[in-house]
Amino acid sequence: MNILLINPPNCGRSIPEERYGITSLKQIFRGEPLALEELAGNLLEHHVRILDLKAEPDGLHQALLDMQPEVVGLTGVTCEANTMLQLAGTIKENCRATVVVGGIHASNDPAFFNHAAVDYIVVGLGKKIFADLVTALERDNGKDPSLSGVIRTNPGGQLNHGPRVRNSVDDLVMERPPAYGLVNRYRSHYVLEKLGISMGFVASAYGCPYSCSFCSIKGQTGGSYLAKSIDEVIRDIGLLGEVPVIRLVDANTFGDVKRAAALGRALLESGLKKQYLADIRSDTVVRHPEMLREWKKAGLRALIIGFEEIDDASLAAMNKANKAGVNTEAIAILNDIGITIVGDFIISPEYDEDDFDRLRSYFGAHRIDLPMITVMTPLPGTSLYTSHQPRIINHNLDYYTLTNAVTPTKLDEKRFYTLYARLLADSHQNVRL
Repeated sequence: MNILLINPPNCGRSIPEERYGITSLKQIFRGEPLALEELAGNLLEHHVRILDLKAEPDGLHQALLDMQPEVVGLTGVTCEANTMLQLAGTIKENCRATVVVGGIHASNDPAFFNHAAVDYIVVGLGKKIFADLVTALERDNGKDPSLSGVIRTNPGGQLNHGPRVRNSVDDLVMERPPAYGLVNRYRSHYVLEKLGISMGFVASAYGCPYSCSFCSIKGQTGGSYLAKSIDEVIRDIGLLGEVPVIRLVDANTFGDVKRAAALGRALLESGLKKQYLADIRSDTVVRHPEMLREWKKAGLRALIIGFEEIDDASLAAMNKANKAGVNTEAIAILNDIGITIVGDFIISPEYDEDDFDRLRSYFGAHRIDLPMITVMTPLPGTSLYTSHQPRIINHNLDYYTLTNAVTPTKLDEKRFYTLYARLLADSHQNVRL
């Protein structure tokens, strides 16, 4: 079958830009569409093309004309969901393809895509499920397949969800690597922006066993932590050829410490000579500094840590199973080892002037090489969304970029965004990557 896989264009909107002319907070998503590369890697029996509209924003009509796809797959995060529906409508107007949507928003809120322009919704990781769906569509000549993890849309009615999918390692289809070659024409777009260095994406694990109230990851794996084998991770890194920097896109590369230590040793022995960016919890840093010293030898350049907040009460309110003191200790350890820290922080719409000053003082007192500051956003599918739903004043998902307040701000709105932009600018003055 002819299968077209589409990565949506940059489409998130910005309240501070539109209302107050503050452009420095607008979020731009970059990086290769690894989810689609993984899907394509399990479709070897078919003719597959990946269209990355972030790199080629005007490419849809020509791709439909050239390929005449029989199946089109769309994926995206929450702030891209409206655009995914618009793309689905355009596809239906221009060809007779079966339209399938998947990804994190589809897994957390499948009802959003119960629309006439969409035929099927895939929930969960999708690599195996999507291939099974394609096989069924080809075999059964239009008869609706009955597959776990696939929902047939029912515009105007209720979706028949079936049992909730809980993915397993079988769904990773590890023996079939991502089809990195399908985005070769876009490779020059995938760069580490601050340094202008080419960067590739590799997944070594999926999911997270923790239940932070703001995090939507659980919707795809049901709380499971699913790791690829070390051999497959090394293989995938090697497939990226001359790309010098590898972003391990896992929610937590070090979720299984024994495996993570073995992976670090394997990277060191592989002779790949890459640099790595990965995610870790601060309590893992504190418990296993020697493992990270070994990873440093293997090429670990930077660690992304979700510090989120700077006091225990705020962390507890997020159901973040960690303590502020542990975060502080982790910062000192990584500074000593010489690993760059990319620190994720979440500011609440209820911040006042003192809260912004408090966070600014924290950045002054602790060496965090690149603070990443987002706004607490109740994403559909999270417990935060359930608890905050009555307070949400902006339901347009275009604004769910994590840089807009979709619940009321305590400060005057313009003042809130002005202080947010100032804090971001001040914290990025001496970025070290």
